[in-house]
Amino acid sequence: MDIQDHRQIGQRQELFHQQEEGAGMVFWHPRGLQLYRAVEDHIRRRMKALGFREVRTPQLLSRALWEKSGHWDKFGGGMFQLEAEGRAWALKPMSCPGHIELFKHRRRSWRELPLRYCEFGAVHRNEPSGALHGLARARAFVQDDAHIFCRADQVEAEVRRFAETLGRIYRDFGFPAGAQVVGFSTRPAERAGGDAGWDRAEAALAAAAKAAGIDLVPQPGEGAFYGPKLEFKLADRAGRLWQCGTIQYDLVLPERLDASYVAADGRAARPVILHQAVLGSVERFLALLLEQHGGRLPLWLAPDQVLVASVSAGAAVAARDAAAAFEAAGLRVHLDDGDERIGRKLALGRKLGIPAVAILGAAEAAEGSVSLSLPAAAERRLPLGEAVAVLARAAGAPA
Repeated sequence: MDIQDHRQIGQRQELFHQQEEGAGMVFWHPRGLQLYRAVEDHIRRRMKALGFREVRTPQLLSRALWEKSGHWDKFGGGMFQLEAEGRAWALKPMSCPGHIELFKHRRRSWRELPLRYCEFGAVHRNEPSGALHGLARARAFVQDDAHIFCRADQVEAEVRRFAETLGRIYRDFGFPAGAQVVGFSTRPAERAGGDAGWDRAEAALAAAAKAAGIDLVPQPGEGAFYGPKLEFKLADRAGRLWQCGTIQYDLVLPERLDASYVAADGRAARPVILHQAVLGSVERFLALLLEQHGGRLPLWLAPDQVLVASVSAGAAVAARDAAAAFEAAGLRVHLDDGDERIGRKLALGRKLGIPAVAILGAAEAAEGSVSLSLPAAAERRLPLGEAVAVLARAAGAPA
């Protein structure tokens, strides 16, 4: 099977580029950012429906906080550091400590649990230059980081909800049911916390996965330094596995960063923290998504959903009016009302991966219609208002 590299697709469709002056970073072009926002907004809608509240935490935090959490010992060599006003700082490689500080900001009651935070957190990791690979492995990227603060008896329901949501979202993006392989990563050699805590965490996460009907592939020693995790690996069209989603059971960071809540008996208690991500790295998921679809993204995701093209100069005004009508309906439009032949305009639309086409010639301009083509559907001449309604229905995100 011929799998197109996402970097080639990105270049051809004017989505993004990378260059040496920002090695491992991404320059997002307007069309690429449209796609980025479409993915991000879909995850945002799904998370809101699950009771997550979106937050934003600092990208730059003191080294002292990373030392206290234990991340410095584990990741310090891969963190971008700086000194200012006699203090050591580091760019965050993940959002966990920031979310815990939000939880700690005021006294919490057991009645508030489970408390769910989510963030599209911009993170930086000083990856070796030889390991960089387009969007799939970068030094600057965004994680759809989420954390659930809950009681131990609430874990099973949260893991089940997460697994169900993950499968639904992956199907939304065009990955077939059953495309996931789920690894169960247990305690690593270098870890925080005692064996008794790890025993409880591993047993609880395994039991929750079993209750959710998840078949696990053992991954001994691959857990995070603070707890075991489920790693949801997604197969692309070539059968290659990519780690995307993850949920991790953590008893260590609540202790290290002194997170607590008031239990029903009035005593202070430590929450369990479930670290969760659906996509993992948004950039890596976009690489996988582009290659999965060969650059021909579904209508609801495409950076430009419809090409509005005039056949002749006399239809240019009608084409501009049609483009405005589609845009007013919330559709993403690429207008081509120039002097090029219609064949060249359509060829450019195909190159850019635009899935729908609305053509206006003299006949369409005279009668207020467009010739509309949708993916896997024959061309139809429709009144402009009807064409707008048809395309708007077809382009809606999965419910």
